[in-house]
Amino acid sequence: MKNFIFDLIINEAWKYQFLTYPNPAVGAAVIVNNRLFVGVHKKAGEPHAEVNALWNAFRAFNNAPELERSHDIHEFLLQNHNGFFNDANVYVTLEPCAHSGKTPSCANLLKHLKPKSVTIGWPDPIIGHGGGGEILKNAGIKVNILENKRCYDLIEPFVKWQKRFVFYKLALTMNGSITGGYISSDESLNWVHKIRDKIDLLVIGGNTVRIDRPTLDARRVGGRAPDVLIYSKNDGIDRNIPLFNVPKRKVFVEDSLDKINNYNFIMIEGGERLYNEIKNLVDWKVFIISPKFANRFNFRSEDEFEILHTMSGDDLIVFGR
Repeated sequence: MKNFIFDLIINEAWKYQFLTYPNPAVGAAVIVNNRLFVGVHKKAGEPHAEVNALWNAFRAFNNAPELERSHDIHEFLLQNHNGFFNDANVYVTLEPCAHSGKTPSCANLLKHLKPKSVTIGWPDPIIGHGGGGEILKNAGIKVNILENKRCYDLIEPFVKWQKRFVFYKLALTMNGSITGGYISSDESLNWVHKIRDKIDLLVIGGNTVRIDRPTLDARRVGGRAPDVLIYSKNDGIDRNIPLFNVPKRKVFVEDSLDKINNYNFIMIEGGERLYNEIKNLVDWKVFIISPKFANRFNFRSEDEFEILHTMSGDDLIVFGR
């Protein structure tokens, strides 16, 4: 049962990977009255995964108002739980937070709700953030910490973007073609635009800019456009290309990648040449594989790849390192 629950909440949390920046992607579940309720963290500033799971469970059995703000949900549960969770078992991929920031402490909430047990997939690795497990233990709650590698994989970007996290995004067909205009589906393009709305810097090769003349914004989701670093040994780039005319962004044209050291969350988009040149700087690779074949030049690289997670939709999205 425990393995099933963690498979479920890990998979749900991956749906929001990168989109929670600067927070981690986290999944949680609550079993109460023989029913299972799942919650995930969707966006920084919004309720954490365990709060969503607790709230879903409470509302299934009790009259409660429509609340969305984390502070409001915390306060309502603290005032109205009446021991509802005392026989509940809670599961969460990351140790409940001990500190209060944009949202109140989840560990403090659980301390007062007093579930029977809390099973944690991975302890909080950030200095100053840990201690949630101790708060729960001191409240008499049974705490299990699994150190599940899949739970660490889920938060690795969060751990690294405290300093710098770089991932490479590449769209290709089933037979490895990366040329010929848009390859991925509208669904995947929308997902990429959601990510562009979150990243600090987008890196792209000079040839791609010259040929495709892109905008590289987040217009599909009404999001903000990240700063752009055009990596090119030779400039010769037309400043009338749309990406130069997007408000509130910086665009750099440079022959080095030193600029990435000034940013925390970086996405690189490009082709085979750029990938093979900079792949050793990359923490993760994300491949969007379109279910079609193309009679065009195929992507080639001598590279090893550890698959961390896959998501299926109109395309297959593969996360790895």
